[in-house]
Amino acid sequence: MIDLLVTALPLAAAAAEEESGNFLVMPSTGMMIWTLLTFGITFLVLKFAGGFGFQRITESLERRQNLIADSIKHAEQTRTEADDLLAEYRQRLTEARSQADEIVDRARKAADQREADALEAAKVEREQLLEQTRHEIALETQKSLQDLRREVASLTVQATEKVTRKTLTADDQQRLVEEALGEVDFSALAGGRNGSQN
Repeated sequence: MIDLLVTALPLAAAAAEEESGNFLVMPSTGMMIWTLLTFGITFLVLKFAGGFGFQRITESLERRQNLIADSIKHAEQTRTEADDLLAEYRQRLTEARSQADEIVDRARKAADQREADALEAAKVEREQLLEQTRHEIALETQKSLQDLRREVASLTVQATEKVTRKTLTADDQQRLVEEALGEVDFSALAGGRNGSQN
């Protein structure tokens, strides 16, 4: 084998000088033979020289292959977990949105109910105030009518005394007051005021 190398080397050198710059682009047959021969010798040395170099390279490649396989498996597992978490987060987000919508709806209903209750309470209070005002007007009207009756009675007695120029007895005063009050229609006055207030 060494003889083969010794003869092939000068031939390869001569071929290399002939094609000086083109041997990389268009290798010659001699160059291909030398490349294959060099590869074969390197392979045999690594394989049979105690197996030390080739075995280490093989172990290194296997370790790398196992590491890559483990990394791929771990990445797939991580991706599966991430997809599961994403699905769970999306589900939670959907639930949170539905709960938020439900809370907003309940708040709207509560606000509408409070508004309706406030309007009803205001209406009841207004009716109570109107009723109280009507009652107070009726009391004031009654009081005013009683004051008016007293005033009419007093004026009637005074006018009668001036006209007759004598002092009337209590019975005469009572009779004159009743006659004067009978002529005045107080119910029309009370009804007219109540009718105008309503």
